[in-house]
Amino acid sequence: MAKNIALVTAGGIGSRMESQIPKQFINVYDKPVIIYTLECFQKHHDIDAIVVVCLQGWEHVLNVYAKQFGISKLASIVPGGETGFKSIINGVNEIRRLFSDDDIVLVHDGIRPNLESKVIDDNLAICKKYGNAITTLPCRAAMIYTENGFVGESEIDRDKLSFTQTPQTFKVGDLYRMQCEAIERGITNTVAPVTLCTNLGYKVYFAPGSEKNVKLTVQDDIDIFKALLRIRNEKLGLKEAIYEVLNKREEEYVKSLGTMPGSGD
Repeated sequence: MAKNIALVTAGGIGSRMESQIPKQFINVYDKPVIIYTLECFQKHHDIDAIVVVCLQGWEHVLNVYAKQFGISKLASIVPGGETGFKSIINGVNEIRRLFSDDDIVLVHDGIRPNLESKVIDDNLAICKKYGNAITTLPCRAAMIYTENGFVGESEIDRDKLSFTQTPQTFKVGDLYRMQCEAIERGITNTVAPVTLCTNLGYKVYFAPGSEKNVKLTVQDDIDIFKALLRIRNEKLGLKEAIYEVLNKREEEYVKSLGTMPGSGD
């Protein structure tokens, strides 16, 4: 049976975050961003293993964090390349060394730490049916075409546009063959598997994404992620409070049965 492997890319330096450490290692509530991301796959019952492409020099730090936070599915950490394209190649080569070309790989940004289980579910289902799956959201904003980033010239029909997110999911062998084809054709500046696919002329199939699947690029994104964590924790706290009340009521009911007339007969 085919395995499902998460390939988490964490090779960036995070210059736009203006942080002294890479953004994937920034602590949010005493836990590094990359660990939140890895936990999404660690907790998912259909994910068999995780491979991380890590910023060179930070591999040991990541390994220590993974052990500290119980990321037992971590199969390997490999150094990133000079570009995102080369980093993903490094990751795919490692997956092919450890696993099979018939397995499924979910390529995911290490700085998307709020990935929901349903997004993973949908990626796997659509990839198994159509051969690949690209996490997307419909475009809801008014889109304006510009040549210089300052003056707008015309509207672009937003109904024909989609925002891409990660994961982006393929059979391991298919993604490897596309990378080889791209190198042969000199297409080496793609930033993600989806653009690799489309630049080579292949179709991609959409899996529904989530507005909560935020990518931490600038400081405002960290603030949004913190807010999402607070909401999640509040919901968990409410669930625990409800369970506590229900359990208490059940205990009181059982106790009352023991004090009913004839209960000792």
